[in-house]
Amino acid sequence: MDESLNQAAAEGFVVFEPRRAAARASAWARERAAGLACAALLACMSLQMLAVVWRKSITVDEVVMIPAAYYHLAAGNCQLVHEHPPLAKILAGLPLVLLQPDETDPRKWDQAPDSPIGKWTYEERFWEENPRLFESISFWARVPMILLTVLTGVLVFAFARDLFGDTAAVLAVALFALEPTVLAHGRVVQTDVPAAFGYLLTTYALYKYLRAPSLRRALLLGAAGGVACLTKFSMLMVAPAVGAAYLALCWRGRRAQGSAKTFALHALLTMLAALFVINAAYFFDHRALGFEGVKWLHEGAPDHPDAVVRFVEAVTYVLPTDFVLGALWQIWHNRAGHNAGLLGMYSRTGWWYYFPVAFALKTTIPFLLLSLASLGWGLERIVRGRDRRFLFLLVPFAFYALASMVGALNLGVRYFLPAYMFLFILGGALLGRMLKAMRFRRAGAVVACALLAWVCVEAARAYPDHMSYMNQLAYKQPHWWYLSDSNVEWGDDVRDLAEYLRAKGETKVRALTLGGFLTLHHYGVDYLDALAVPKGPPPRYTAIGASFLNGSTVPDNAGAWKPANDEERVNVFDEYRRRTPEKIFGGSIYLFREDGP
Repeated sequence: MDESLNQAAAEGFVVFEPRRAAARASAWARERAAGLACAALLACMSLQMLAVVWRKSITVDEVVMIPAAYYHLAAGNCQLVHEHPPLAKILAGLPLVLLQPDETDPRKWDQAPDSPIGKWTYEERFWEENPRLFESISFWARVPMILLTVLTGVLVFAFARDLFGDTAAVLAVALFALEPTVLAHGRVVQTDVPAAFGYLLTTYALYKYLRAPSLRRALLLGAAGGVACLTKFSMLMVAPAVGAAYLALCWRGRRAQGSAKTFALHALLTMLAALFVINAAYFFDHRALGFEGVKWLHEGAPDHPDAVVRFVEAVTYVLPTDFVLGALWQIWHNRAGHNAGLLGMYSRTGWWYYFPVAFALKTTIPFLLLSLASLGWGLERIVRGRDRRFLFLLVPFAFYALASMVGALNLGVRYFLPAYMFLFILGGALLGRMLKAMRFRRAGAVVACALLAWVCVEAARAYPDHMSYMNQLAYKQPHWWYLSDSNVEWGDDVRDLAEYLRAKGETKVRALTLGGFLTLHHYGVDYLDALAVPKGPPPRYTAIGASFLNGSTVPDNAGAWKPANDEERVNVFDEYRRRTPEKIFGGSIYLFREDGP
């Protein structure tokens, strides 16, 4: 009897224990279903970006950003490309320190290492002295940027879940993971996705602080603001935004004993935390301006050069010297403007409506429709529903959008990426509402599923050429007619061009492409500048980048064939606009054959 009971107990243990384990696992998965869905979406996104990195060459900006990334960590040199703050460089430089590329010795040069020519020598020789590691450096420098993009997706999920719940959070991440502009720039060593991360991180930290002010959250807010300022100099806008929030809190708390003083203390700690983070990223380097720095300040502020030098010297006691110089460079760059193209027009100072138009053309139509609907829905919820949650999305979105529209730098929709993050969360919330709406549940679910399916189709259609993607609104003209620069070409299709030419037995090409001047010969094809006076018989092929076909990126000084005026400059390649290319690579490089078959 006892034996049979023991046997039954033993059998029961064998039968029921796996069931209990399965039940526990099922309960665990249900509790974390949203997080698991987010992880799956971001894993697929990262694998897709890694696959593209294997296929695509580095962009023109990465030609200088990647060497600057290495030297920032390996040599503590904060001066290279100091017009951009160092977060992207620090991340991209981490794997390069392990690769140990050969370094160039500045003592061999005739130029000062901190002069413009000296800096370019650093960057160019970094690639020329490491031809064997060209592919490895190009790949590994971009991997940390993919990880940061995934972390940005996690932040989108966390913020959306806090505001609207699990369903909205998963849908927001799905929109994020499928957006071509995010996929294009999420794998690039540049400041655009980092800026989106920093801006969203600061907004989220401010949201957390305002919900429950505390010393710890004030410090975290300062750290988040410091990180934002290290991503892109335009993110300095978070300082007045956070300052305004603290002023409002002090104003509201002035009647409560001690409240105003508490908020003032928190504001001070927030500022100190931000300053610490910024200084740490520059290794607390407060070097003297030196001859080149003073010379550059005199050239940039000819009316009051000595006053500007004294001001900068005073500020550098608090902020790193290269941080201050980089911020001033961006201010002066914005004041001077930059050649750009839009809808067949050309301007150096841009158009106030550039980013709305670029967004309408470069994002998928379903996400465009969803964004417009969700903005309207959010405004309605604020006005009629008194729902303050939407203020934390609409206010930072409007603040950034307005700041972008008054700027003079119209170099790509990538500059607008920080605003995208709030549209993903709003869009996810609206889709979640449509799926759960009681009155029109079936119709809402059908529309929501149709929009998501359409987004998926567009993401598949864009692969792997996310950089040059445009939606169906850009159908009457070639894409280079609508927009220029990184919207249509950024140099990442140089590898495909080289492989095609080598398959044809060609080892040189007359070309004008972004980035190709340095990267093409690493793939076995010599780059002959299409604007230079030809020496010897011309090659059989000419390769023109889409942005140069547009004309806006043709340099003001176009070598020996310098055009007489802007109209001639933008039409240097007008002949090629009317020709049929033999091959188009990634929608960004047009290859023309110059002789018969």
